[in-house]
Amino acid sequence: MATERTATGGAALRQRVTDAITEATFAELAETGYARMSMEAIARRAGVGKAALYRRWSSKQEMLTELIRQAVQDTLPPPPATGALHTDLRELLGTIRSQLANPVVNTIGPGLLAEVRHTSALADVLYTSVAAPRRAAARAMLQAAIDRDELPARLDLELASDLLIAPLGFRMLIMDGNSDDEYLDTLTIVIEAALKAAVR
Repeated sequence: MATERTATGGAALRQRVTDAITEATFAELAETGYARMSMEAIARRAGVGKAALYRRWSSKQEMLTELIRQAVQDTLPPPPATGALHTDLRELLGTIRSQLANPVVNTIGPGLLAEVRHTSALADVLYTSVAAPRRAAARAMLQAAIDRDELPARLDLELASDLLIAPLGFRMLIMDGNSDDEYLDTLTIVIEAALKAAVR
């Protein structure tokens, strides 16, 4: 039993250290950007030795891609299923807004989008772990609307997914623009109309 308690305590300590490193990594990324971010600075901010980082990851790139992947997996919402396209759209836009308004996402998002042109591993994790699951959720919502005859059977699902995700993402991450409830209500109406014209 003593051995089991020791293992449990050790696992809890490792998790606390990993949590501190995760928080420090995103804080450092927000403050300095990916190019200037260093393992030394992250270790110092987390209050751990560099060895604690290198026991878990071999490089800054590997560490960041894994932490992004884990953070995204923990926050992936299910597709809206209100039973009507209009309310599904509004719920989806509200969810996107909530996630993009997260201070960490809002601060590091633009820098990561710029960095993906230079770092293929980041590009891969942003596509496979961030974009792809959200596009899959959007497609499921759109297909449900097609099945209810609210959208045309010939809907271009790729274009439609762009219409659902891109306008609000651009407004919040690039323009830092207003996205209050009134804006989302109007955007819902506009996207709903656009979807009905987005046919192949």
